[in-house]
Formats: sequence, structure tokens, C-alpha cells
Amino acid sequence: MVHWPCILKLEGDSELIFLVSEQALSSELDGLIFSSSDCLIDGLGQTYQVKSCRLGYTLESRDLMLSLERVTELIQEHQFAQAEVCLTKIQFISIAEAISSIAVL
Repeated sequence: MVHWPCILKLEGDSELIFLVSEQALSSELDGLIFSSSDCLIDGLGQTYQVKSCRLGYTLESRDLMLSLERVTELIQEHQFAQAEVCLTKIQFISIAEAISSIAVL
């Protein structure tokens, strides 16, 4: 039994996708080409393989249970990747524009 919320770890990518429910997972997987190395990690650290099937997808429990330390590492990698992308794209024309941008954050 999957303990929601979960995160979806895609193969070869530091990005994690937060999923509040099975419905959110279903919506996320609708347009996604997933591989056998993609991994759903539930709130207890249990891992699941996402498998394609005729009706959409199934979740197959893996024998791998992740520790808090490993999940923390995955989240740190995700945050680093997010910050790197965001920081390199932030550019301002003026101080006024920079200050105004804080209002939208």
C-alpha cells in the first residue's frame, strides 16, 4: 500500500516530482514517457517501479526501502538543481526592477 504523499524520481534527472495522491500521479504520468528505472518513493521510503500497462500504469513494490538519509540526499540534489536553474536565469535591467521582483516571489 502506497503511503501518500510521494515523490517521483525520474531516471537520470535530479528533479523530483511531488505527488499528493494517486490521482496526481495519474495526471503526471498521462503525458510522460517513463522508464523501468523511474522510481516512486512513498512517505515511508518504500520504492515502487512504475510499469506501463493496457489501462495506463501499475505500481510494483521493490525490495528497496530508502533511508531518511538517502531521501534527504535526493531532495538536496533536487533543490540544488532547482536553485542552479533559477539563479542563472535571473537577470534585471535596473535596481527598481530587482526590488519589484521581490513582490512577485
